[in-house]
Amino acid sequence: MALMKKKTRTSGEIPTSSMADIAFLLLVFFLVTTVFDEERGLSIVLPEAENQIEVSPKNILFLMVQPDGLVNIQRGENPQIQPARASEISAIWRQEFANNPNLIAAVKTAPNAPYRFMVDVLDQLQAAGADKISLQVME
Repeated sequence: MALMKKKTRTSGEIPTSSMADIAFLLLVFFLVTTVFDEERGLSIVLPEAENQIEVSPKNILFLMVQPDGLVNIQRGENPQIQPARASEISAIWRQEFANNPNLIAAVKTAPNAPYRFMVDVLDQLQAAGADKISLQVME
C-alpha cells in the first residue's frame, strides 16, 4: 500500500499583514537619515540699539528700489530724483563718495519690490567699497 502524500496548496495572495509595519519602518528610517539644508541668507552685521547717532541729511544718499527694478537716487535733502538701473549704482556711489567721504547709503525698498532688486543694489554698493549702508522700507 502506497501512502499518498497530501499536496499542500499554496495561496496566490500576497500576505499584507506586515505591510504597514514595513512602511512605517521605512518612513522612520528616511526621516532619521535625511539631512536638511539650512538657508544661509545675507550676512549683515546689525548695530546695537544704543549706538544710534544723528546724521546730517547732506551725508545721506537715498537709493529707493522700485518694484520694476529701477532705483531712484536722491541726494540728501535735494528734492531732485535721478532714476538709474542697479548696474549703474557702483559708478554713482564712487562719484558721490569722492565728493563726500562721510556719505552713507540709505537703501529704501518698496514693500512690493522683489527681494533680488535690493540684493542687486547691495552687491553694487559692496563692489564700490561702500561700508556705511542703512536698510529701510519705504512707507
